[in-house]
Amino acid sequence: MTVFFIGAGPGDPELLTLKAARLIASCPVCLYAGSLVPAEVVAQAPEGAVVRDTASMTLDETHAEILAAEARGQDVARVHSGDPSLYGAIAEQIRRLKADGIGYEIVPGVPAYAAAAAALGQELTVPEVAQSIVLTRMSMKSTSMPEGERLEVFARSGATLAIHLGIRALREIERQLVPHYGAACPVAVVYRVGWPDQMILRGTLGDIREAVRAAKITRTALILVGPAMARENAFPESALYDAAKPHVLRPRALKPET
Repeated sequence: MTVFFIGAGPGDPELLTLKAARLIASCPVCLYAGSLVPAEVVAQAPEGAVVRDTASMTLDETHAEILAAEARGQDVARVHSGDPSLYGAIAEQIRRLKADGIGYEIVPGVPAYAAAAAALGQELTVPEVAQSIVLTRMSMKSTSMPEGERLEVFARSGATLAIHLGIRALREIERQLVPHYGAACPVAVVYRVGWPDQMILRGTLGDIREAVRAAKITRTALILVGPAMARENAFPESALYDAAKPHVLRPRALKPET
């Protein structure tokens, strides 16, 4: 048998990959994180399948379900939100699978930052404004952050920041980022991207905290910060399509028309 770690995307069932949908529809056991994965995503599990919401379960309990499936020779769809490689807590699950000699495969999914950018209708890497994206999080009550990965360390780069698990730490985010980005730096907060109750708030480092408080958002939101988040940006066009700049697929520069 095989355990398939499946990235279910941000919430919209139509953002499942074809492979993810096929595996969910064929595995006789489906374990999904119900706090972040809508029931509609796993509704296509086959008739008679064992379907368990693991939101309230411990690692030992979910692994016990996998061991039981292994004893029956049944494949398991282990469904996670977004992409499993980002804050998916799959490393410790994989460690146990290896210890027990159980095979596994990872199926990538649409990460929250990509879905948020799509919902915002903009690119996160703007020429000569920001060409890097930092995916990070606030520690809050979860595992502490390594010393070299503090938010203010990343802020020195001026890159676009995609901050997870930070909606209750906006005061601290503001404190650490304003010295580097300025209080007027644009911010977007995307709540439950891909879900029917998705909400988008735009503001600045100086005022987004009040907007979030007024909207009563306390969880399940991604924070995007950086100059690239401005809705109107004065920036040069990318060299990728510049007729005067040849590249391997367009080896000759084109002369401008007169």
